Amino acid sequence: MSVFLSCSALVALLMVITFEVAIKAGKHAVIDVAWGLGFAVIALAAFVQGGGDPLRRVLLLVLTCLWGLRLALHLGRRVAGSGEDPRYEALLAKAPGSRNAYAFRMIYVTQGLIMLFVSLPVQVGMTTTGPVGWLGWAGVALWLVGFVFETVGDWQLARFRADPTSKQRVLDTGLWRYTRHPNYFGDAVIWWGLFLIAAERWPGVLTLLSPLVMTYFLLAKTGKPLLERRLSATRPGYADYVRRTSGFIPLPPKRG
Repeated sequence: MSVFLSCSALVALLMVITFEVAIKAGKHAVIDVAWGLGFAVIALAAFVQGGGDPLRRVLLLVLTCLWGLRLALHLGRRVAGSGEDPRYEALLAKAPGSRNAYAFRMIYVTQGLIMLFVSLPVQVGMTTTGPVGWLGWAGVALWLVGFVFETVGDWQLARFRADPTSKQRVLDTGLWRYTRHPNYFGDAVIWWGLFLIAAERWPGVLTLLSPLVMTYFLLAKTGKPLLERRLSATRPGYADYVRRTSGFIPLPPKRG
């Protein structure tokens, strides 16, 4: 419980600081950078306070921080060179009163709570005893698969966007040939890998809902659906790309 309380306090502080930075910057997209950083902060706090198996603690710390810091750096570059995210513009258009108060409640508080819940495998895993066995190492291997998909997918997308001739085209090469969202798929797989590391010992298995929630948001809520709605309206060839390419799990493209 002390680990969770410490992590909660740090996440609350991070959300307040991020909100202040966003107000000064004039865009709430800043929170996308804090998303990855927040998980790294949680992992570090749980590592310091957790009294579980040393190897499991090191694995959870290193893997979570590698993922979180890479994601923060990647999104930081994107946020620095653009205006407000269309997702947040659409959300704030519904504000019944103060846009900033509405933003803090709907964006910062919500994401902070989700962050705490999704990171439960990391928090709990830091406190569990017993050596890392085959399931834990399977989790490490699964994390690596996810990290490759997310990192390579993001790199391929960044290179595609940097090409001036890509404005009316659809990225359908590399990993994007096999799944419309290699980065989202990789993100989900990463958290299933971290769950397996924690689930090897009781009570880590009780955090099953955490990777399920992360996968749900990526697949059916704030990730894939919002992006595809926008691309369908702006990219003429996107409907054909959807027809022949798997929506999430990498599969060979359909012919014809």
